Amino acid sequence: MGQLRLLLQVAFRNLFSSKINLLIGGIIFFGTLLVVVGGALMDSMDSAMSRSIIGSVAGHIQVYSDDSKDPLALYGSMSGEPDLAALDDFSQLKPFLEKHPNVKTVVPLGTSGAIITSGNTVDLTLSNLRALYKQRDESGETPELRESIDSVKGHVRQMVDLMAEQTARSEQELGGAQKDPAEVEALALARTAAFWDAFEEDPYASLELLENRIAPQIPDGDMLELRYAGTDLDAFQRTFDRMEIVDGQPVPTGQRGMLLSKFFYEEFLKMKSALRMDHIKQERDLNQKSIATDPDLQRWVKENQTQTREIIFQLDPVKTRKMVARLQKLLGSQEPALDKLLTRFFTVDDANFDTRYAQFYSELAPLLELYRLRMGDVLTITAFTRTGYMQSVNVKVYGTYQFKGLEKSAMAGALSLMDLMSFRDLYGYLTADKKAELAEIQKQSGVEALSRDEAEEALFGEGSDHELVAEATSTEVDEQAAFTGDTGALTRENLLQRVYTQQEIEQGVALSAAVMLKDGEQLEQTMAELRQAAKDAGLKLRVVSWQEAAGIIGQFVLLGKLVLYFAVFIIFVVALVIINNAMMMATMQRVREVGTMRAIGAQRSFILGMVLVETLVLGLVFGAAGSLVGSGIMAMLNSAGIPAGNEALYFFFSGPRLFPTLSASNLVAAFVIVLGVSAISTLYPAFLATRVSPLQAMQTDE
Repeated sequence: MGQLRLLLQVAFRNLFSSKINLLIGGIIFFGTLLVVVGGALMDSMDSAMSRSIIGSVAGHIQVYSDDSKDPLALYGSMSGEPDLAALDDFSQLKPFLEKHPNVKTVVPLGTSGAIITSGNTVDLTLSNLRALYKQRDESGETPELRESIDSVKGHVRQMVDLMAEQTARSEQELGGAQKDPAEVEALALARTAAFWDAFEEDPYASLELLENRIAPQIPDGDMLELRYAGTDLDAFQRTFDRMEIVDGQPVPTGQRGMLLSKFFYEEFLKMKSALRMDHIKQERDLNQKSIATDPDLQRWVKENQTQTREIIFQLDPVKTRKMVARLQKLLGSQEPALDKLLTRFFTVDDANFDTRYAQFYSELAPLLELYRLRMGDVLTITAFTRTGYMQSVNVKVYGTYQFKGLEKSAMAGALSLMDLMSFRDLYGYLTADKKAELAEIQKQSGVEALSRDEAEEALFGEGSDHELVAEATSTEVDEQAAFTGDTGALTRENLLQRVYTQQEIEQGVALSAAVMLKDGEQLEQTMAELRQAAKDAGLKLRVVSWQEAAGIIGQFVLLGKLVLYFAVFIIFVVALVIINNAMMMATMQRVREVGTMRAIGAQRSFILGMVLVETLVLGLVFGAAGSLVGSGIMAMLNSAGIPAGNEALYFFFSGPRLFPTLSASNLVAAFVIVLGVSAISTLYPAFLATRVSPLQAMQTDE
C-alpha cells in the first residue's frame, strides 16, 4: 500500500508537468465525451424507436410460419411485399402462445398493399348526381330531391363551361396547340342547350357521356397506394393503447370495416390547397422556418397561387357567388373573377400568413369538401392476391386513427387497419362467405365437382352419367334486377352489415401474430422459450423480435450504433498510436530520472508500475472530466429535448422531441474503454523504461 501511495503521489505530481500529458489528456477527454454522449443518444433513440414499433403494430414479438420464403417486414421491404406462408388457423395458434406466463396478449395480423382510386372533382360530382337519380327511381321525386338534382346539374354544367374556358386558354398559351378532336367535340356537345334540355329524358345516358368522355379530361384524380393491416380490430385497440380514434367511430364489434390512418387521410385525401397551407403552418410553428427564406415554403405558396382549379371546380353556382363575395370582403376588392381572387388570397408572406390561414378555415373551408372521402363512405380496394390475380373488396370507412405521440410520423401512419374477414377476401383466401357463395352458384348452375378421372370420362367416354354440355335455351333477362343486384337465389348477404362471432374472426388465416409481453425485459428469454415450445409441439414457426420484424426500419438504430462504435474504434486506434508515441517521447525525456531512480535502488517493477499508474491516473482524470461534461450535455438535452426536424424523426424519436437519458452503462463503457486504451498504449513505453540502466542514465546528455 505504501508503494501504491508513492506511485499515486508521483503520478499526480507529473499530471500537468508536460505538454505531452496535456495532449494525451485531451485525446482521452474528447474520446470519453464521444462515448458518453454518442452512446446515450443511440440508446435513447433505440428505446424510443422500440416504443414506436412495439406500441404501434409489432408488439414485442412477431410469430409467423417457418415455411415463408421471405422474412417478415411489417413496413414493407425494398423488394416489395414479403412472400409469407399463411398461418392456417389462428384460433389454434393463439392458445399455444398464451400458455407462456410472460405473454399478455396475442393479436392476428396480415399486412399487404393495395390500390385505391381517388376520382377527380368531376367524377365525384357526377357520382353524386347519379346517386340522386337512383334515389328518385327508388323512392319517387320530392321537391327537396328535385332541388338537389337541379343544384348538382347546375354545378356539372358550370364545370363543363370552366373546362372549355381553360382549354381555350391553354390553346392560346401554347400557340394554337389543340387537344384531341374527339375530346373537343364531346366538350362542345356537353355545353349545348340541347344536351341539357334533353337531360331528363334519359339521365343515365347523359351521365354516361359525361363520365366517360368529359370527366377523364380533368387529370386531378389519383391512384393511391394503400398499405393496410388486416386484424381483429377490437383486440388491436385493446393491445396497442397508444391508438386513438380521431375522426368518425370505431368499427362496430364483429363487423367488416376499415380505419384509415389519419396521416394517410390528411396527406393523400385532403384538398391539396388546404394541405399546403397546413404544411406551411407546421414548418413555421414547429421548425421556425420562414416563407422569406425557405424554398419549400415558397414553392407551396406558388403552387397555391397557380393551382386554384381544384377549388373552383368544387363550387356550384350558389357557392361560387358566396365564395366571390367572401373573398371580395376579405381582400377589400371588387374583382369579379374567382380565379384571380383566389390567386390574390393565396399570395401570402410571413406577415399575413397566420391571418390568411385562419380566414381559409373559417370563411372558405365551409363552402368546400376538404376531403375526397368522408366517414361512412364505402371504399373499393383492389389488390393482388397471393396467387397473382386482382381482387377487389368494398369496405366501409368508419373513421381515422393515429398513435399518440406519432401523429406526424409517416412510418407510424403507414398502415390503415382493416377487419380480418375483408383482409382474407382481398388476399385471396377462401372464407366461409366465399364458400357459401360458391355453393349457391353451384346449386343454381347445376355444376357438380368431378375428379380428374371423372372429368375425362364425362368429356370423352360414352354413356357417362355426367352431362357436361347442355343445349342453349333462351332466357329473359331482367335488366332491372341485374342493375340492382337482385338476382334471386344468388343474392349475397349484405356483408357490410353482417356481425361475425369472435370464433369466426379467429378461425381462419393470418399471416403473423403480434405478441405483447407482460415484462419486455425478458424478451430474449421469452423468444427462446417460445421457439423451444414450438419445436417440441412440432409447429413450424419463426419467432422474431420487434426489431427484426420491422425490417430495414428496425435495423436503423443498430446501423447507427455500428457507425458510432466504428467511429469510436477509429478514434481510439488513432488515440492509441498517439498516446503510445507520446509516452515514448515522455519516456525518452525521463531517461536520467528513471536511471537515477534505478541507481538508488528502484526495482524494474516499480518503474513499470510508475509509468502505468501515471497513464491510468491521466486517463481517470481526463476521462472523468469528459464524462462530467458529457453528463452535463445530456442533462441539457434531456431538459430541452431534441426536436424532430422531419417526419421520419418523429418515428425514431417516438414523438415530436427526443428526451435522451444517460444510463450508468454509458459511463461504465466509457471508463472501461478509456482505461483499456490507456493501459495498452502505455505497455511498450513502460517496458522500455524498465530497460533503462543507471549507466545509461549517467551517459545521457542533457
